[in-house]
Amino acid sequence: MAETVPASRKLQRGDALELLKKADRAAVAKGRKLSEFSGADITSDAAVTAMLGTTGNLRAPTMVVGDTLLVGFNEALFTEIFG
Repeated sequence: MAETVPASRKLQRGDALELLKKADRAAVAKGRKLSEFSGADITSDAAVTAMLGTTGNLRAPTMVVGDTLLVGFNEALFTEIFG
């Protein structure tokens, strides 16, 4: 089931934490830098902070694929996930 959230609805720190609580793995891309979080680190402050842009809003694109949370765009990661 897909859920689309309009860009006018700004997702922030609390929303990011709720997404992380439902995931087994999170991959956050900022440019060419890729940060991955899993296990006990999945709900860490570092994971939540990595997901947020300079305005404090959740970075785009953000999607849940299975048990993996993807935030930001990284071509290599998307190729791995989507083939």
